[in-house]
Amino acid sequence: MHPTTVIRRLEADDLAAAGELGRLAFGGGPPTAPPPRDPPPGRTGYGAFDPDGRFVGKAVDLHHEQWWAGRRVPAADVAGVAVLPEARGRGVALALLRELLRGARERGAAISALYPTVTGPYRRAGWEVTGALRAVDLPTVALPRHRPAAGLTVRPGGPADLDAATDLYERIARHRCGLLTRRGGAFHRDGAPTALPDGVDGLTLVEQDGRLVGYASWQRGRGYDRQAVLTVEEVLATTPEAARELVGVLASWQSVTPTVRLWPLGSDAIAAELPLEQAREHEQRIWMHRPVDVVRAVRGRGWPAHVRGRVDFAVTDEIAPWNTGAWRLEVDGGDAELHRITDEPAARLSVRGFALLYTGAADGYAVAEAGLLHCPAGTDPGALDLLGAGPRAELLDYF
Repeated sequence: MHPTTVIRRLEADDLAAAGELGRLAFGGGPPTAPPPRDPPPGRTGYGAFDPDGRFVGKAVDLHHEQWWAGRRVPAADVAGVAVLPEARGRGVALALLRELLRGARERGAAISALYPTVTGPYRRAGWEVTGALRAVDLPTVALPRHRPAAGLTVRPGGPADLDAATDLYERIARHRCGLLTRRGGAFHRDGAPTALPDGVDGLTLVEQDGRLVGYASWQRGRGYDRQAVLTVEEVLATTPEAARELVGVLASWQSVTPTVRLWPLGSDAIAAELPLEQAREHEQRIWMHRPVDVVRAVRGRGWPAHVRGRVDFAVTDEIAPWNTGAWRLEVDGGDAELHRITDEPAARLSVRGFALLYTGAADGYAVAEAGLLHCPAGTDPGALDLLGAGPRAELLDYF
């Protein structure tokens, strides 16, 4: 990067240039609407400008929250990272990410996730691959159908039901790790919804005693031949009976859509009803994670109430130096704290290793084998598993 390249937050006058760079980088079509007059709510854009004031790069901090075992953790999820072709390979993206992390910490963010088009630049900035958002195709004819359960009502939904669907999603997501809260920030909306979201043709609801216990949002797609696909944007249930009803509704499409495409959670009521042995992977989008602030990341999340322990380790983070240093992790009764210590710990952890452990993507032995955790002979790398106590992190939203 040229020493006089400037990184700053985007203003209204920069939005047209940012939109054009995004269109070029990601292969979008010509703009169909003028750029917004003001930056969209729930996000902070950062731009890179060369010595001539030319716009050469951008990155966006999405003001999300992630659920971590019953607690909302403020996140700086990253999107729209793009650099002008003539400016690539000069450290522009790294400088943008460094400034994004600094600004995210100032506004109170604790953690960050992103979907990379390539992993190398983000690994250099401290993110590590910790999961994947998977879409699978299932033969519709293989989906089980059961006799309708007594006491359940299955009906089509509309815009007035979207808030109830969000509430059900929250009941499922809040006790997991990594799933977005879908409240406020980039998810803010004014007033009650008047239409289903773009790309959604139908909403199927399952209710019990007037309370929503399951839903599926879906896109019908085109045609009714062998290539026809019913795309299920989301399907969630809080009871096995509701899951069976929803899977049965999806199975009813077998005469006109031989394939159902969906994005399953790793394990839930829906997955327990699917013939996953017949699933074919349609696509996989890997996602990466890192702490914005290690102290907040540890303090802000929920921890298993039965887990107690203490472990010392050092962290190295060249991009977010406030994370670098010697730390003591103490977990007790559902809470945890990370304290600075003066002693030099035996275990030395890179920030990428921190991400793997924190999200439950790998244990201490695997992180050590990857060279992201260094322990002297006779030291047990498994002691660092305490940092990832709880369920493995997941994502259901692409951003």
